[in-house]
Amino acid sequence: MIELAGLTKRYGEKVAVDRLTFTVRPGVVTGFLGPNGAGKSTTMRMMLGLDRPTAGEVRIDGRPYDRLKDPLTSIGALLEAKAWHGGRSAFHHLLCLAQSNGIPRGRVHEVLETVGLAAVARKKTKTFSLGMGRRLGIAAALLGDPRVLLFDEPVNGLDPEGIHWIRTLMKSLAAQGRTVFVSSHLMNEMAVTADHLIVIGRGRLLADTSMAEFIRRNARSYVRIRTPERERLLDVLHEAGVTVVETLGGDVEVADGKAERIGELAAQHRIVLHELSPRQASLEEAFMRLTAQTVEYHAQDETPAPRWGADRRKGN
Repeated sequence: MIELAGLTKRYGEKVAVDRLTFTVRPGVVTGFLGPNGAGKSTTMRMMLGLDRPTAGEVRIDGRPYDRLKDPLTSIGALLEAKAWHGGRSAFHHLLCLAQSNGIPRGRVHEVLETVGLAAVARKKTKTFSLGMGRRLGIAAALLGDPRVLLFDEPVNGLDPEGIHWIRTLMKSLAAQGRTVFVSSHLMNEMAVTADHLIVIGRGRLLADTSMAEFIRRNARSYVRIRTPERERLLDVLHEAGVTVVETLGGDVEVADGKAERIGELAAQHRIVLHELSPRQASLEEAFMRLTAQTVEYHAQDETPAPRWGADRRKGN
């Protein structure tokens, strides 16, 4: 378990992390989200004792990191790519870590097999690709068989097979009752990996909730409709008091609508439908809506917005 209580980090006048309080519990994969500059990396560094908090504290299974004996056996972390000496082999990099934490030599072979690097164990790490480097970083995190694991952008540089592997690994670790905390900018991957979410913006906690509840609260649901009789359908929906969105592609969307009711209206008026499908917005959309006011840098969006048809009238 990871417990944060009033965690704060200031750099001069800038507040990078602002009184963060939350708990990362065992048994589930907890995703850590936030825009660039939100304070995610600083928070994870403070969890590992790499940065000292200005105020507040972090406890790993009830103890500060600097009071953990043989810390690799309590918490494993992947934070930075290529955090090793390039002249060492993968085997000797892990062996050094093992010896410094009282971990048996045999464990090095085990984790190299686990991450798929056994065949290149004796190669110098400076020759490793980004994906191979990620696998080595994950091997280091697993080396002490810890109860708590932190992963920062673990799938960067991995091919589809590797992404599937790390996703399965994280779920398996959580299923064993371990605490798994993962930060990523890949929303699609986070959506199928994480069970719980911690979201921050400008150093402050924005959400601490389950994945399903986060999407439900912050993203719209809608019904998508395609029909060759678009104008007739729009008239029928307007007369029934149904709010519609006319998209640029010519489809129709009904916000918070019931597919059953729309289908019944279309049937009553003998309108042919090619598609009638309830849709739930994505994690990415939910994230963008929640964090819109906390993003430091905004690019100009020149994409035309859809036309809302709430006040549409016949003949307009």
